[in-house]
Amino acid sequence: QVQLVESGGGLVQAGASLRLSCAASGRTFSIYKMGWFRQAPGKEREFVATITRSGGITYYADFVKGRFTISRDNAKNTVYLQMNSLKPEDTAVYYCAAAYLNNGDYDFWGQGTQVTVSS
Repeated sequence: QVQLVESGGGLVQAGASLRLSCAASGRTFSIYKMGWFRQAPGKEREFVATITRSGGITYYADFVKGRFTISRDNAKNTVYLQMNSLKPEDTAVYYCAAAYLNNGDYDFWGQGTQVTVSS
C-alpha cells in the first residue's frame, strides 16, 4: 500500500503561482509513476501531469503546458506541481495519484487539496 498526502493548495489571484506537494509513504519503491489530477465543481476529474519515478519522464495535459511543471524528489518520496500564471479556470481540487504499472491506471489516490484562483 501507498499513502499519499497533498499540501500547498490555497486561494490566490489570477496570475499568481502555487506549488503543490505530494508526500508518499508505504511501499514507495514499487511506484512506477505519479501524477496530478484535478476536479472542478460539476466536472469530471481530469489528468494534469505525470512523472515516472525513475528517469523523470513527464507528460502534461495540453491546457497546462508551459504553465505547470511536475517534478520529483525520490529521496523525499515527494512529487511537486509548480503552477504558474494561474487562471480562474484552474480552480479545482487537485489530487495526487501513484501507479505501480504503466498501464494507464492509478492504484492509489490522495485526499486532495483545494486550489482557488480569483479573477
